[in-house]
Amino acid sequence: MGTEALTRLAEEHVDHRFKGLPPDAYGLTVAELAAQRRNLFREADGFTTPVLALSAERLEHNLALMETYTTRHGLAFAPHGKTSMAPQLFQRQIEHGAWGITLAVPHQVRVARAFGIRRVFLANELVDAPALRWIAAELAADPDFRFVAYVDSVRGVELMDAALRGAARPVDVVIELGAGDGARTGVRTEAEAGQVAAAVAAVPTLRLVGVAGYEGEVPEADPERVRAYLRRLVALAAGLDRAGRFGEADEIVVSAGGSAWFDAVADVFADVPGLSRPVLKLLRSGAYVSHDDGHYRRLTPFGRVPEEGALEPAFRLWAQVVSRPTAEQAFANAGKRDAAYDLDLPAAQVVRRDGEERPAAGITVTGLSDQHTWLRTDPGADVEVGDWIGFGLSHPCTSFDKWQLIPVAEADGTVVDYIRTFF
Repeated sequence: MGTEALTRLAEEHVDHRFKGLPPDAYGLTVAELAAQRRNLFREADGFTTPVLALSAERLEHNLALMETYTTRHGLAFAPHGKTSMAPQLFQRQIEHGAWGITLAVPHQVRVARAFGIRRVFLANELVDAPALRWIAAELAADPDFRFVAYVDSVRGVELMDAALRGAARPVDVVIELGAGDGARTGVRTEAEAGQVAAAVAAVPTLRLVGVAGYEGEVPEADPERVRAYLRRLVALAAGLDRAGRFGEADEIVVSAGGSAWFDAVADVFADVPGLSRPVLKLLRSGAYVSHDDGHYRRLTPFGRVPEEGALEPAFRLWAQVVSRPTAEQAFANAGKRDAAYDLDLPAAQVVRRDGEERPAAGITVTGLSDQHTWLRTDPGADVEVGDWIGFGLSHPCTSFDKWQLIPVAEADGTVVDYIRTFF
C-alpha cells in the first residue's frame, strides 16, 4: 500500500474545504483533530450541521462480514472503489483480504495508483489514448502492478492497440458479456465474443485473460434470470478456453457481482468447471462498505440468506431544524448538496435535543431543495427549531461523493478518524 501517501492524508490541514467540521479546528492537521477525539454531539466540540458521519463499529462489521463471506464461498474480492473513492477504505478492504480494487474510469485508477493499489480491475472498456498510454507507463514502471480492463468490441480492440503500440507489457483484458437485450455494455452474443477474442489474439498489445459481466443489468431481474445469465458467462469462459483463446494467461478470470445478487454469483461460480488453468472467481460488490438505509437494505442478498449474516447501514446524516413555520411542516439545513436522493429520499430516524436521543416519530421527509430538507410533521410530533435530526440515506455511491472529509464516529459520538474522498 502507499503508506506514505496515506500518511500525508493525515497531515492535511483542516480548512474551509471540509463541511461540518469544527470552525476552531481550522489549521489543525487531520491527525491532530482525530487525536482530540471530539464528540459529534457535544456543542463545545464544535461540529456544525449538516455533517455526515460513518459508524466506526458498523464500518468494521461490514468489512469483516464480506471478508468472511467471500472466503467461505471461495471467491476473490475486488470491491468496487467508485462507491467511496476513499483510499483509506481501499486500504482497509485490502487488509480484509481483498484481491484488489475495481474501478470504472481512468481518474479513479490514478487515485488508486497514487495510494499504492497494486491490483486494479477496470469494469469498463478503455479506449482513451492518453489514459491507455499512462496505464502502459504504470505497467512498465511497476512489475507488481496488475491491471485488467474490459473489451466488448473489435473497434475497441483496434483503438486500444493503436494507443498501446510499443508498450513494454501487454494490457490484460476480459471480454464483457452483456446482460441481455436492452442492458448496458458488453457483447450481446457468443459469436461477437469470439470475434473480439480473435481481434485480441491478433495484436501484441493485449492479452485475453477471462470474461466478466454485471448481473445487476439483467432485464426484469429475478433469481432465475440472474443465474441463467451467470451460467452463460461461465459457459463463455469454458468455450473460449476450449478454443485456446487464453493461451498467454496464467489464470482465467471469471468476474461478476454487484451488491444485489452476489449470492447468485457465489452459487453459480461454485460450479465453474475445470478449465485449462486456475480460475480467479472475482466478485466486485462495492456498496457493502457502508451499506444503506434504503435501496441496498431492500436488495441485499443477506435478506435472502440470513444465515450468512447481515450488513449494517453505517451512514447517518445529521442536520438541524432551522424553521418550523406550521404545525405540519419543518425544515432542516441539509439538502441535495449533502444527501443522496437519486434512488430514495433520506429517512428521518432520530431526534437529538439537550443530549437526549429519541426516535423521529411522526417526521417524514417529503423533498429536498439545494440546502433544505422538507419535513412533514404529524400532529403531536415533537420537533423544535434547533433539534438535530439523524437521517438514514439510500445509495452509498451518491452519499460519499458529496463529502470530502467524513468523520468516523463511535456509537457515543466520539470521532476517531476522518475519511478523505477523491471524486
